[in-house]
Amino acid sequence: MPKRYQVAAIPFRQHIIKGSQVLLVTSRETRRWVVPKGWPWPHVADHEAAAGEAWEEAGVRGRVMPKKIGKFTYNKRRNEKVYQLKVFVYLLEVTAEADDWPEVDQRERKWFTQVEASCLVDEPELKSILLELGERTPATSGPFDRTSQPGRP
Repeated sequence: MPKRYQVAAIPFRQHIIKGSQVLLVTSRETRRWVVPKGWPWPHVADHEAAAGEAWEEAGVRGRVMPKKIGKFTYNKRRNEKVYQLKVFVYLLEVTAEADDWPEVDQRERKWFTQVEASCLVDEPELKSILLELGERTPATSGPFDRTSQPGRP
């Protein structure tokens, strides 16, 4: 087990009719709804790695906030052991959504309201983060990083 933490992105958009929405993906094994997340990437800032995970798992690109907006914990099963991991969360304003991406055949993706998304995820801390997103929009959150690109830099 290389590191005891992971990074995650919460992809969001402002829909003209439906308002603020977040994108969730299904996990590969249990098919439960989760945010795109993964291990930190060597020599890459954590917020950029989170944006890269959003590309790989959900097929979205956008502007990622360099400052984490929160953290949650979950139990990761690996090699018949269970590890409790911290996950640092970054906000990603989606500017492009692809029809094809690296894990398109392994996951579903779907846009939800913040309330809907909070009801679908299992982790209590993540539920809270999703419900508080209205306070963290680009206008109130400060500068976002450059548009993320697919794949590892």
